[in-house]
Amino acid sequence: MYELYKVSGGSYYIQSPAKIGLVRLEGSEACLIDSGSDKDAGRRVRQVLDKNGWKLTAIYNTHSNADHIGGNKYLQSQTGCKVYAPGIECGFTCHPVLEPSFLYGGYPFAELRHKFLMAQPSNAEPLADAVLPKGLEAFPLPGHFFEMVGFRTSDDVVYLADCLSSRETLAKYRIGFIYDVAAYLETLQAVKAMQAEMFVPAHAEPTRDIAPLAQYNIDQVQAVAEQILAFCGEPLCFERLLQKLFCEYGLIMNFEQYVLVGSTVRSYLAWLKDTGRMETLFEDNRLLWRRA
Repeated sequence: MYELYKVSGGSYYIQSPAKIGLVRLEGSEACLIDSGSDKDAGRRVRQVLDKNGWKLTAIYNTHSNADHIGGNKYLQSQTGCKVYAPGIECGFTCHPVLEPSFLYGGYPFAELRHKFLMAQPSNAEPLADAVLPKGLEAFPLPGHFFEMVGFRTSDDVVYLADCLSSRETLAKYRIGFIYDVAAYLETLQAVKAMQAEMFVPAHAEPTRDIAPLAQYNIDQVQAVAEQILAFCGEPLCFERLLQKLFCEYGLIMNFEQYVLVGSTVRSYLAWLKDTGRMETLFEDNRLLWRRA
């Protein structure tokens, strides 16, 4: 773990639970695409930089999930590097309590205020074309989170963040985290049509042909949607639907899975309602969901 792999030219990645991109710049300078999950990840990344004699100038965060920004604070404090994040993700990066608060839907209790869901705050600035080094381009990848972006380097290497998951990850967890299902499917269709020298997803192996995995992710989203509709042949409250999905997919409920899967299922319900396939009713002071 935390080995450095060269992809092409000056484009690298550091192997970690969420792959960290590393791009060589002029001279001994380098920038990162994301920073790992915590202080320890940041320390391991700095060891890679020091071993190669590279000076970190900036971290470009794809989005603000804790496993992508957790190393920011340590690396920024140790190197003085800049940190940039896109749109609303910048606010979450500066104020990480927003992530568990958003997932839970209120003030998060103690079991949700930990590094898996809440990184240490870093001094992030808004991502814009003007702050990108020559040869590095950002492009939108909405859906997984609010305003997630990917990056393409001058070596034609594309870092895809969390816009898709490996087959193994989906087989294990079944319901991948999604904030906006409609935007997520549009992003997957766009990624499916992309061409590059190499694609580096954060949670799947690098590949030159991303289309099959993109289609697999699309199919899994549609399958989850169909399962939700099948369960809602009769009116169900959210908690009962969530229980049925956990049982159907063999998932084990804990605090993290409750908020991550729960938030995603609410996003599916919103998408299905907005597209006319789900309807709601209030009964005995409960909000019930029913297939239209």
